Amino acid sequence: QVQLVESGGGLVQAGGSLRLSCAASGRTFSNYAMGWFRQAPGKEREFVANIRGNGFSTIYADSVKGRFTISRDNAKNTVYLQMNSLKPEDTAVYYCAARTSYIGSYYSRDYAYWGQGTQVTVSS
Repeated sequence: QVQLVESGGGLVQAGGSLRLSCAASGRTFSNYAMGWFRQAPGKEREFVANIRGNGFSTIYADSVKGRFTISRDNAKNTVYLQMNSLKPEDTAVYYCAARTSYIGSYYSRDYAYWGQGTQVTVSS
């Protein structure tokens, strides 16, 4: 069982930055690929980024490529999402998720564990 707790969301102006953190409980954190997803009001949950268990491979949605960076510190059981050049369309609840495989996935159905989400609001 893995428990995930996100933090770092908030209100920021367009062009600003935020750093989200997701702390995981349990052992063998490096065995889990981690993903970030987001869900805006009235929209389906969408993939943002994922990172392999060893941190050596990352994948991003086209909408955030070049602006967001996913990283992880396995010694701290924590995954991060650095978000720069934020746009109003980035406004959403952001969720971290853990997959019981060291290889990441684009699909939310492949992730067994989810955090409670953290709100990110970008004002224009």
